Amino acid sequence: MDDHRDDKYEDTELEKSDGSVTEEKKSDDSGSDYEDVCFICRRPESKTGKMFRLPNHICVCDDCMHKTMDTVSQFDYQGLLNNPNMGDLNGKGFPNISFVNLADLKGDGGIPNKQKPKKKKKKAAEIDIRDIMPPHKIKQKLDEYVVGQEHAKKVMSVAVYNHYKRVATGTMDEIEIEKSNMLMIGPTGCGKTYLVKTLAKLLDVPLAIADATSLTEAGYIGDDIESVVSKLLAAAENDVERAEQGIIFIDEIDKIAKKKNTNSRDVSGESVQQGMLKLLEGAEVEVPVGANSKNAMVPLATVNTRNILFICGGAFPDLDEIIKQRLNKKTSIGYNAELKDKYDKEKNILSRVTVEDIRKFGMIPEFIGRLPVIFTLEGLSRDMMVQILKEPRNAILKQYQKLLELDEVELLFNEGALEAIADKAMEKETGARALRAIIEEFMLDIMYEVPKDDNIGRVTITREYIEGNGGPIIDIRSRSAEHPDRLNVIQDPADGS
Repeated sequence: MDDHRDDKYEDTELEKSDGSVTEEKKSDDSGSDYEDVCFICRRPESKTGKMFRLPNHICVCDDCMHKTMDTVSQFDYQGLLNNPNMGDLNGKGFPNISFVNLADLKGDGGIPNKQKPKKKKKKAAEIDIRDIMPPHKIKQKLDEYVVGQEHAKKVMSVAVYNHYKRVATGTMDEIEIEKSNMLMIGPTGCGKTYLVKTLAKLLDVPLAIADATSLTEAGYIGDDIESVVSKLLAAAENDVERAEQGIIFIDEIDKIAKKKNTNSRDVSGESVQQGMLKLLEGAEVEVPVGANSKNAMVPLATVNTRNILFICGGAFPDLDEIIKQRLNKKTSIGYNAELKDKYDKEKNILSRVTVEDIRKFGMIPEFIGRLPVIFTLEGLSRDMMVQILKEPRNAILKQYQKLLELDEVELLFNEGALEAIADKAMEKETGARALRAIIEEFMLDIMYEVPKDDNIGRVTITREYIEGNGGPIIDIRSRSAEHPDRLNVIQDPADGS
């Protein structure tokens, strides 16, 4: 073991044939499975950057080395070394000060083997084009988790497939393929964030979700624009190569639209859009490792955003009014004329959106141009709400059924109960988020009472219970010796719980 370590830390300068000196590549070539750790602050090399390697296998990071040199430079350390009376206050020395001899640390009594507690990160494997799922398979996987939104899932599947083909090949016959960044528009609660989370999980790539409302122009209080890349680097466990193949989802993108009728500086609007242009197109940016802001104490890593897929999403409130104004310009008087209120009752008016509508909303043309794939999501209907409750793999009802199953209780829902829940959710107008709030409310008493009684074997939720006119059906386990697991109904749903 010691021979192996000595080989690694031997002089790394080799002489070329022409007499010049070059540095031998170490670390990875040594075959070590661990990364170096700073002897002073104990941070690994993946966070500190390149370290200084001292004799006897001691590694010190750049920050600690500079702090040490700054501290030492403030004292007459030569006088301390030459002063025979180190502990004499009358002399030039200071009491209780001693210097460590690095030679004393040599051997098993020193630090050597304890300095590498952390496994090295594996380099990101290059994407093989044959391993990329085709669009139809990506959509099939999304269908297991997301109800409806057929057009959105189809567009995302094709865009992601083309993007990772671009990452895998780089060029095709010297033709450079542009990035397929996406802009998704849809009302609140329609599943924008959930779609992106599911997509990243299926592709097994790092995902960073950032909120555009916290971004500000450089020099102002708030998150810098580069902080979205810093979050992706953290999601990739500080592996730069893996982060450069990830996905960044910027939510609430409509909140950085140009502010209208304002005389103050727009530090969180148009200026943020302009600052994001280089990220969307592809540039090398320096981001702090393990922090959101740059400062002298945090090491920086260079990340190239050329192969990072950006997906922007937003509800874009009042965009429907801009679309209606454009469509109503066609109205006229006479035969075949269109009425002005023709589009007022159209549910999916957002599907008629154009780039001109988004520009009029407040997004600058340069920003829209870097998001070539624009698509909309439908607002959720009553039938879609019922499907969301019971069909997806992670459906809300399945979650509660699993919770009660741990108490050996079966949970059932009548079709009427599901329709009543959907009706209540439609009234709240907050999309699928309303479903969870409603179920939490009426399941509270059931989740509280069921663990009290071991005799309860089945609970059936009815429409009357959801509407407050009755209670659930409680089935009690039979106590007969012949059929110990048989369930007998002992309570009518009209009697209450």
